[in-house]
Order: sequence, then structure tokens, then C-alpha cells
Amino acid sequence: QVQLVESGGGLVQAGGSLRLSCAASRSIFSNSAMAWYRQAPGKQRELVAAISRGGRTNYADSVKGRFTISRDNAKNTVHLQMNNLKPEDTAVYYCNAENIWNKSEYWGQGTQVTVSS
Repeated sequence: QVQLVESGGGLVQAGGSLRLSCAASRSIFSNSAMAWYRQAPGKQRELVAAISRGGRTNYADSVKGRFTISRDNAKNTVHLQMNNLKPEDTAVYYCNAENIWNKSEYWGQGTQVTVSS
């Protein structure tokens, strides 16, 4: 069963914006810190942004000031607002949930973000 469902990826010009969304089941979302990872061709998967159940956030240095992660605990959804996109942001973006009690992880299917020059 697919428990993390992503949306919002696509093609955008440099300087543009995209908003990614990830919907999770209540049982997963309520017990998990949420995060967005990305993986570009030939590179390791890297953490982009993370948010705790209480709303504390962490960002990769490369996206600070441009990306914002948020969560809607009523809708069991996490968002990644991406502004001032750069070609270097091109990657497959994955939603991740980590259970804070047993550290079990769940992954979305990935959504392609392509930023053109």
C-alpha cells in the first residue's frame, strides 16, 4: 500500500517556484518527523529539509533562504515551497517519514523537479 503520496513536481525556469506536497496516513504522520530528500543523476541522495512534529525545521545550506518546509497536522500533509529555483536543484525529490519512536522510515515514490536555464 502506498502511504506517502507526492505531488507538485514539474519543469520550471531558473528563478521560478514550485510547491511540493506529500500526503501521509494519520498513523504515519502523527508519529513521524517529515523530510524531503533529493537525488540528482550520479549523486547520493541528500537531505533537503526536515520538520519535527512540533514544527522545528532544518535545511541544507544550499537551500536556506529559498526553500520552506511546513506541515499541516490536521491534513497529514507536508509541503516544500521552493523559490528562486536554480538548475542545480534539478533532481528527483522524495518525501520521507521517520517514526520518532522506533525510527522506521517510509518513502514516497519520488517526483521529478527540472529547472532549466
